Amino acid sequence: MTYLAKPKLHHPSLPQNKVGYTRRDYEGKVSTLCAGCGHDSISAAIIQACWELEIQPHRLAKLSGIGCSSKTPDYFLGNSHGFNSVHGRMPSVLTGANLANRDLIYLGVSGDGDSASIGLGQFAHSMRRGVNMTYIVENNGVYGLTKGQFSATADQGSKSKRGVTNTDSPLDLINLALQLGATYVGRGFSGDKQQLVPLIKGALAHRGAAFLDVISPCVAFNNHPGSTKSYDYVREHNEAVNRLDFMPHREEIAVDYAAGDVIEVVQHDGTVLRLRKLERGYDPTERIAAMNQIQQRQAQGEILTGLLYVDPEPVDLHAHLETSELPFNILSERELCPGSAMLEKINASLR
Repeated sequence: MTYLAKPKLHHPSLPQNKVGYTRRDYEGKVSTLCAGCGHDSISAAIIQACWELEIQPHRLAKLSGIGCSSKTPDYFLGNSHGFNSVHGRMPSVLTGANLANRDLIYLGVSGDGDSASIGLGQFAHSMRRGVNMTYIVENNGVYGLTKGQFSATADQGSKSKRGVTNTDSPLDLINLALQLGATYVGRGFSGDKQQLVPLIKGALAHRGAAFLDVISPCVAFNNHPGSTKSYDYVREHNEAVNRLDFMPHREEIAVDYAAGDVIEVVQHDGTVLRLRKLERGYDPTERIAAMNQIQQRQAQGEILTGLLYVDPEPVDLHAHLETSELPFNILSERELCPGSAMLEKINASLR
């Protein structure tokens, strides 16, 4: 299989930011996700946010776990530090890297399967410890790499590609992040770039645990049982010598609506999302009020989007632990091993 490579040459007329980079300098490899996947729209929003913030690519570290979403860091910020961890363990690897080098900007990209199931405990501890990071969950409600099983965020009553109904209650990562102490919490939609880019910019600039839940439609698992156009129907009524699958091209879902408005977004499988954008007068500094607002809108079948909560005076893990202002990775052996007298003093304080 051959993949097209992006040319490294840039047109000289491309606009540059104040640190001398064009938007192309924040791109990565060509995406191998399905055409029209919402995850690619999120990658584009991350690229735009980093370019507008004038972040030097080498100052950012991007980490991920396993899943379609965790593949996306390969598609943006190709000149940044990167680490693809095992399933659900991205927050722990990021925490260790953050403690070793506090000078980098940390961006963790995960999915609803990666964070809400096997990685739920990892997610919880990174939030409660206040790790200085931007944690983005690309939420589509399915395990995209393993053929569309329900994830822990799938709505109760929703149907899978094969017509199975989900009977489990969904996990709401937004409410969990609020309860666990995240100091910047927002929800966006992959197709609403005007809202998503500022949300990401705010998260990257925030000192503390910043969490973004981004709803991202999956284009691959959108067939209805009973349809004569579905893949399963064709397979059952066609004699074939082998079993093939085909992901058709789908147009990216994009929306544009004003603050305070409600919009119904029809997804590729025919289901409808009711998105309500926060009103301009909304106060995001009240944690309990944010939780109440989310629950009220959820009871009305609406998904609230925007910056839901922010602590204007956050503290991060380094502040809690009173760590050295210098990154651990540049401290000398003498500074890291102060001697037996200091060790005895530490032990005495713990007795």
